[in-house]
Amino acid sequence: MLNIALFGPPGAGKGTQSEFLIKKYNLFYISTGDLLRKEMAGKTKLGLEAQSIIAAGGLVSDEIIVQIIEKTITDNRSSNGFLFDGFPRTYIQAYILEGLMLKLHTSLNCLISLNVPEEESVRRLMNRGITSGRSDDNEVVIRNRLREYSSKTLPVLQFYKDKGIFIELDGTAPIDQVHARISEIVRNELSKSLFNVVLFGYPGSGRGSQGKALARKYGLEYVATGPMLDDEIKKGSEIGKRINSLYENGQLVPDEIVVQLIEKKLADSKDVKGFIFKGFPRTLVQSYILDGLLKKHGSSIARIIDIEVPTLELIRRLDERSKTPGCMPYDNSTSKIVKRLHEHETKTVPVIQKYQQLHGVVRIDGMGSFEEVFDRISCAIDDALKSLR
Repeated sequence: MLNIALFGPPGAGKGTQSEFLIKKYNLFYISTGDLLRKEMAGKTKLGLEAQSIIAAGGLVSDEIIVQIIEKTITDNRSSNGFLFDGFPRTYIQAYILEGLMLKLHTSLNCLISLNVPEEESVRRLMNRGITSGRSDDNEVVIRNRLREYSSKTLPVLQFYKDKGIFIELDGTAPIDQVHARISEIVRNELSKSLFNVVLFGYPGSGRGSQGKALARKYGLEYVATGPMLDDEIKKGSEIGKRINSLYENGQLVPDEIVVQLIEKKLADSKDVKGFIFKGFPRTLVQSYILDGLLKKHGSSIARIIDIEVPTLELIRRLDERSKTPGCMPYDNSTSKIVKRLHEHETKTVPVIQKYQQLHGVVRIDGMGSFEEVFDRISCAIDDALKSLR
């Protein structure tokens, strides 16, 4: 997720740069003024509270503002990130945003400040006043607004300088040059993030072979619970014996075993571009565990893919596999195959539904040749990568 705060005095060109960022990186725009007006127009509880305060000549409290922003972020988690325009405005609000980002398992990547000298800001706003007809575009009001911006914003900028995520740009440069510089900053931020894919599909949908091929193509680390568990079985460890017993009965391996192995895999994988997860998460509990593990590594899920194959075709494929050297312990009878498919239906489908609500899930037709399915999945991953550039 890409989260940016855009700052600059009145007349710095934040509106122009905001439009550029929103369109290019699919960010959700957050301006406290716009959000307050929307809440008041919708006559929501928070909107009515804000309206009564404004009508009495007061300032809307931080408590109301943070509730509105939290609701907006929660309702728009499918976006690639958020662009904060003019928020936080105060030192206190900077701490509020910090806490809110932590609560939502994300963080602010950077604060970009467009630096424009006072006289240039006055000139731009005076020129705008000639065509806009806005009563506040006169020199006295403009200079008051600039003084207020300076007095309130300097402590905020220092807050982010201390955190090492403050970046200042020359706001007097031509628009296309500012665009180019911002794009460079965003590319640098995105390069710090891991690109993580979760590959869903019923047993027999081809997740394993597709996942390995995709990992090779995109330079991702392939994380599959099956091979890791099989390694334990081959070692003959106590955990391996327990896993084998569960397999024989067509049961899922408990989380305390799976999570330890995955956490070790993530910790041992150095200098990787990202991960492709196959076979995990299988349950709602595991989905929250994965979110937490990735957050621990400063990362999140970038794309969720579900390979769809008709049930009868799944049974046919698994039955064929049971007659080959690649037969899995849970493939060796029809009853075990049916049990595995049923477990996916009852335990994993709710996970996919959860991710659909939070991030969106790309459904891929799993019928056809390996190459045809691979191309479909590759297109979905390419789209995700493009949206992050």
